[in-house]
Amino acid sequence: MPTLRCAAVALALVAGMTAPAHAADEPAARLSLLARRQVEARPGTARYLPTDVPLDWHVDQTALVICDMWDQHWCKSATARVAEMAPRINDLAGELRRQGALIIHCPSDVLDFYRDHPGRELARRAPRIATALPLEDWCPRDPGREPPLPIDDSDGGCDCRPQCETGRPWSRQIDTIEIRDGDAITDSAEAFYLIKQRGIRNVVVAGVHTNMCVLGRPFSIRQMVRQGQNVVLVRDLTDSMYNPRMRPFVSHFAGTDLVVEHIERYWCPTITSDQVLGGAPHRFAADPREHPPSH
Repeated sequence: MPTLRCAAVALALVAGMTAPAHAADEPAARLSLLARRQVEARPGTARYLPTDVPLDWHVDQTALVICDMWDQHWCKSATARVAEMAPRINDLAGELRRQGALIIHCPSDVLDFYRDHPGRELARRAPRIATALPLEDWCPRDPGREPPLPIDDSDGGCDCRPQCETGRPWSRQIDTIEIRDGDAITDSAEAFYLIKQRGIRNVVVAGVHTNMCVLGRPFSIRQMVRQGQNVVLVRDLTDSMYNPRMRPFVSHFAGTDLVVEHIERYWCPTITSDQVLGGAPHRFAADPREHPPSH
């Protein structure tokens, strides 16, 4: 019988499956989260109140999507904030991985760097499936569902003085975030195919940028919500492309909070990383506010 058992394990690996995170006679690990939504006080008032929503998720039915945490951005300030946030995202990935969640690294435009990585092959092998709503390569704002964003990012969002020259200097995901055996790497709807293959129902999103890729990428919030996944954004592990010299003329960090609240109203609830890691939520060193409202 040992030969048959080895053969079964080999077939499972070839099919892109992984061993369960818990033995058959042990209960699956669970994530007990307190998510935040913005709920209209009364219909038609357009006055929203932050409301806590308890979530109880099986960890082995959960994936962490790490969005566009590149090694370098065209905006120097954005690059610095990514580097500051990356260790905490790495810790979050490590803890969720340890508990049995799938980690999906999604650094857009740089997959050629990972072309021979087992994580790329894992994502490529996920079988395509038919969906009731078509999967999109980019998910734009749906005017029927959400109003315009509360910040003006039409200048690209760089908050440096002077503003940096735009371009595509990224070449890979930032090295601070480790890619371990069993993790997947993609920048497309492969992420959705993979989570469906694994029976994953819950998606945790962290990374950048909240007003752009975190909403619109094919592996991120709008797409996953539209396809019926349970989604939360880690609101202390994200950043926006917002220049405070643009409307509504608030600090960069207050602008990010406004986008987070927009997401909480129209797309999905949010959590903070301390709910998984303990300690305090991440806070950018340059944020001057004593008690940031997003926390």
